[in-house]
Amino acid sequence: MLGIFTIISIFPFYWMIIGATNHSSKMFSNPPTLLPGKELLTNLTNLNDSIGIGKVLFNSLFISVLYVVFALIICTSAAYALAKFEFRGRNLIFTIFLLSMMIPYQATLIPLFKMMSNFNLLNTYFALIVPQLCYPFAIFLMRQNFLAFPTELLESARLDGAGEFRIFFRIVLPSMKPALAATAIFLFMTQWNNFMWPLVSTTSSDMYTFPVALSSLFGLSIIDYGQVMTGVTIATIPIIIVFLALQKHFISGMLGSALK
Repeated sequence: MLGIFTIISIFPFYWMIIGATNHSSKMFSNPPTLLPGKELLTNLTNLNDSIGIGKVLFNSLFISVLYVVFALIICTSAAYALAKFEFRGRNLIFTIFLLSMMIPYQATLIPLFKMMSNFNLLNTYFALIVPQLCYPFAIFLMRQNFLAFPTELLESARLDGAGEFRIFFRIVLPSMKPALAATAIFLFMTQWNNFMWPLVSTTSSDMYTFPVALSSLFGLSIIDYGQVMTGVTIATIPIIIVFLALQKHFISGMLGSALK
């Protein structure tokens, strides 16, 4: 049964790669083409002429990496405060974070667009990275892991004279590598696949990310599926690399087993 479901799950990726090596006319041939072709370089050249692979790839990687770094700093700090600091309104603030996850993302586009427009920040990296740095699900995931960290350890460190920043960066975070890896994968995938906001906030092709650039390949009457499949294949590779690099921490992080 696992073998059958593995084949079903992998086949779309295989078909995507096969499509990247064949001419667009063979994508929907009957019977379907399941063997690699010789059009990969042609499709790659046409794709580069259409969207500029180097610039688009740089934009996506630059935005996603910076987003993950700053979002991890902000979300882990907020989660740690909500999990380990006692202050009035803590549970209310956390509840508001959870409720914010129920707001449709599309409902925030117009006010966010107007705000960025008023500050003349449209079509900038700032507009693509900053608005979503405080990600509610990332805060929720990290908070659940911080709750499992023994409070006694923190109190012992304070008695030994350690400051809050030293406790957080030298004691707590090193024990949270699985949770950090799981959150980093989630944040990277979220930003890498983000389509709606980059489409709204960018006004020139120089700022396009991969999802926006790929959408520009779909014309009104003619669609070169060879280019599309080549672009999708390239866009999938970074996500696979990130997941493979952090996979040993991913499952334990999602289950909340962050302690050594």
